[in-house]
Amino acid sequence: MTKLLTVDEVAEILRRTPGQIRWMRNQGTGPKSARIAGRVFFRQEDVDEYLERSFADGQSPTLSA
Repeated sequence: MTKLLTVDEVAEILRRTPGQIRWMRNQGTGPKSARIAGRVFFRQEDVDEYLERSFADGQSPTLSA
């Protein structure tokens, strides 16, 4: 079963504030997310993939084209 993370949990993992995670989501530059029953969730594997892309590119995926 897929583990779902909240905005606060993702913020802690990425060492960002919840506000920064919401901004990244709004801009389409953060990990994939979905609204479920009125709340925003991220799949653990999407957050992991986001981090892997960051290290593979040598920069934040938010800065890459």
